[in-house]
Amino acid sequence: MAIDTKYVGANGTGPAAGEDTDWTDIVQTVHLRLLQEMDLAAVEKLAPSRAHEAVASAARQLVTQTHPSLLGDDRELVIRRVIEEAVGFGPLEPLLQDPTISEVMVNAPDEVYFERDGIIYLAPCRFRDTGHIMRIVERIIAPLGRRVDESSPYVDARLPDGSRVNVVIPPLVPKSPVLTIRKFSPDRFHVEDLVKIGTMTQPVADFLHACVQQRLDIVVSGGTGTGKTTLLNAISEYIPSRERIVSIEDPIEMKLRQAHVISMEARHANIEGKNEVTPRDLVRNALRMRPDRIIVGEVRGAEAFDMLQAMNTGHEGSLTTVHANSPRDALSRIENMVLMAGFDLPVRAIREQMASALHLVVQLVRHSDGKRRVSNITEITGMESGIITTQELYRFEQAGVAEGGAIQGELVATGITPTFAERFRKAGINMEMGLPGTRLR
Repeated sequence: MAIDTKYVGANGTGPAAGEDTDWTDIVQTVHLRLLQEMDLAAVEKLAPSRAHEAVASAARQLVTQTHPSLLGDDRELVIRRVIEEAVGFGPLEPLLQDPTISEVMVNAPDEVYFERDGIIYLAPCRFRDTGHIMRIVERIIAPLGRRVDESSPYVDARLPDGSRVNVVIPPLVPKSPVLTIRKFSPDRFHVEDLVKIGTMTQPVADFLHACVQQRLDIVVSGGTGTGKTTLLNAISEYIPSRERIVSIEDPIEMKLRQAHVISMEARHANIEGKNEVTPRDLVRNALRMRPDRIIVGEVRGAEAFDMLQAMNTGHEGSLTTVHANSPRDALSRIENMVLMAGFDLPVRAIREQMASALHLVVQLVRHSDGKRRVSNITEITGMESGIITTQELYRFEQAGVAEGGAIQGELVATGITPTFAERFRKAGINMEMGLPGTRLR
């Protein structure tokens, strides 16, 4: 993916007033004075609004004392950045506050990137040195009881707003600590939003509506950042409100709208390496909670075995996601994850379980123009000669590339009738011309 080295603000313009000037040295000077004159550890224990007011008042006084010639917007900018250093996330604060940014990536003190609308940009902010990065990392993970050091050189964490954080430090990355933040969006996408932005068409949305309503087991597949959780969250709206749903995530990202929802979150081991609760533990426990449906935010390991067991023992209509680049690759990944469960099962037995449990793989891609799209919907039809058989119901057919790099194309039905067409007919769902496109009465 191409990287734009020019910062673009939320309104399509460049940096805010004054931000084209490097105030790092002045901010550092004022911040060091602030550390000497205030007990920031005590301030951080205050309510966020009170902590912000206390630091803002002290910062204004110090800027006036140390840099009396600094006036107007420049003065306000320095004060804001001192506050961000003292009780926020330092240089990252403007990026984290920008609702149009979906990901923030720190590769080195002077290499900070962000993603907007699927395109990566070089940010104007920078850290003083690697120690500065580590200070912000500690501010993120310390309240969670987590640590990162030579004995544990990488960690996953979460910001107070739900954003996912990954940290890797030397020696695993010799150059600098690397920090990646997948931002949490407070505004969930609905199916109609995904249709509007071109992720899928209305006929496909209707088809998925029917599939969820008829309790088909669906796997949403795609690479990193393709919108798997967003799509899973959107189609989960089609689950009837009368059903009891148990969701399992690591960390929690979904915002289910139904009233009868139990959300469970995996727990990492503590500093002593104890008290871990894995997604597999939660899937197995969910079976004892009388769920109508189980939603696993993402299968990554041995929990895939228990998920298939659940789908095969009366918990139809379950939903999950998996990291894979194609529907066939998704099946291979799930097969390998079942093998990780440690059971001495022949591959044929695993594939029989998968063919019996799974109905659809919905494949997502992120194209070169940054747009996330459904590229395939594939039905799992059974087993033949030890191989799971599938048939493609929808595919994205690219017509070309418009001026500016926008991908042109359409998600179309292949004309193949699903094997569950009779199931739809009995439920009163019309299937026009034998195609997968559906229309609910």
